[in-house]
Amino acid sequence: MFAPDSRMLARLEPTVRRALIVEPNLHSARLLVDIIKGLGARDIRVEQTGAKAMAMARELEPGLIFTERGGVDLDGEEFVRQLRRSHLGCRSAPIIMVTADATANTIKGARDVGVHEFLRKPFTSADLFKRIENVALKPRDWIEGIGYVGPDRRRFNSGEYAGPQKRKNDRPTGAVAVAAAVKDQALRILAAVLDQFANDPVQAVRAARQQAVTLKQLAMKSSDARMAVAVSALEVALSATAPTKASLTGPIGGLLALADPAKALKAG
Repeated sequence: MFAPDSRMLARLEPTVRRALIVEPNLHSARLLVDIIKGLGARDIRVEQTGAKAMAMARELEPGLIFTERGGVDLDGEEFVRQLRRSHLGCRSAPIIMVTADATANTIKGARDVGVHEFLRKPFTSADLFKRIENVALKPRDWIEGIGYVGPDRRRFNSGEYAGPQKRKNDRPTGAVAVAAAVKDQALRILAAVLDQFANDPVQAVRAARQQAVTLKQLAMKSSDARMAVAVSALEVALSATAPTKASLTGPIGGLLALADPAKALKAG
């Protein structure tokens, strides 16, 4: 019989304490409720549609979210996409998609909208526990991009997923390599900010702000004065009431000029 020890439950409690279940099938919802109650959940809400789930997410601020992929008035992928791009405090909460629709395409689709874990129905308590343990105790880097907002897809933890760069040894090793990878990713996102600004200005500005934070930390850690100055220029542009593509092009271009010549990037 599945029974996690008290120390493990204490470690999970901050994540599972408030949980939102988005599930059109009430029988499936009750099964989830019963299991997560045993794992320490105290405030559990169930909604059957995407619209009601978004409203409840705003009210509850859940630490953990479960969602079915589809149902009447529910598009699980769209719900996740909207939540990730919202201004809610729970926009980065771990999300586990629980569904019988577990094809390679649906698993990839879940990963690409920002789902942390994928769980195929029917499942055991141990299966669910493993997914919750992953999201609660093995946090992944948060990616604030334009085309993608969510946890680092390269570390997608689902046992169902066998895509590229899932293995631990795909991660850069050594401080210099890690810093170079962080810088490269931030600069690529900034290039995308300009290329795709018109598609989603709000997310573009939010992505630019996050990359400014990342690059400032990197500049301080590496004592890179050129990068620090370039980041400061971007921070000034972002401090405006309503940053525009035009106001961000110069500062972002200054940062892109610092890219590795072999990975030259251009402001869009």
